[in-house]
Amino acid sequence: MSDSGRVFRKLALNNAMANWRLHAAMAKLQPGEFDAPRTGFFPSLKATLNHILVIDWFYVDALEGGTLGPKAWENEVPFDDPATLYGAQRDVDRRLIDLCNTLGPVGLAQVITVDRGSRVQHDRRDDVLSHLFQHQTHHRGQVHAMLAGTSVKPPQLDEFIVGDDADNRLDALKALGLSEDDVML
Repeated sequence: MSDSGRVFRKLALNNAMANWRLHAAMAKLQPGEFDAPRTGFFPSLKATLNHILVIDWFYVDALEGGTLGPKAWENEVPFDDPATLYGAQRDVDRRLIDLCNTLGPVGLAQVITVDRGSRVQHDRRDDVLSHLFQHQTHHRGQVHAMLAGTSVKPPQLDEFIVGDDADNRLDALKALGLSEDDVML
């Protein structure tokens, strides 16, 4: 039997675990490294991680049926310190997990409305989810590369989904209050 929502549930969990691990690395940075100019699409770790967050707010709200739209990025850098930023990221990650846990074939195929300010986008929920997960992965990769220029070794971010990864995700699952049963649905 096919479970069309399974891949999205696993990607939402992967997203939360990767964000936890990346933000745990941020907590180890030396003073000034979070804000320091870096080479990337955004000019610092702080700017890139805030971008991930505000775009998550934008899309998760739309996926939930909200109307936040461009208000999500009125403040492009809402958090100056890594700990507060991660608290907000963890909250939106939990919302995404909860949403994905409710989706079946009908919910995934439903056309949702995304308020882009100057226009309204109408797309299938599964397509918007796919776009969101790609966006997150893209920018986390940039943060990972930026970390290579700091005092902190970039963490492993891609060992969370398959059964063979169980030992590699124990720390993340524990920190997020999740279990192996949540991942191997």
